[in-house]
Amino acid sequence: MEVIYKYELDRRGSSVPMPQGAKILSTGMQYGNVCIWAIVDPEAPTYDRRYEVVGTGFERPMEPFIYVGTALQEEHGTVFVWHVFVWPSVIE
Repeated sequence: MEVIYKYELDRRGSSVPMPQGAKILSTGMQYGNVCIWAIVDPEAPTYDRRYEVVGTGFERPMEPFIYVGTALQEEHGTVFVWHVFVWPSVIE
């Protein structure tokens, strides 16, 4: 059975536990947090999937990180643009 899960990301980058084979659908902001949504098999073994969040104008992560989406954050009249990159899945 596949379901859609949401993962909140720390803008400093790190990793998030995800089931193997997770397919990232989109990125966005929710309640002030950068998030990704993915189709996952909750029965699959999990591993720590690395990610990086970078703002516009900052250096992008080196390969093999792959771009998965952009999230816009409005705060006090200013818009911040965050770009999300993830390490390729163990099993795609």
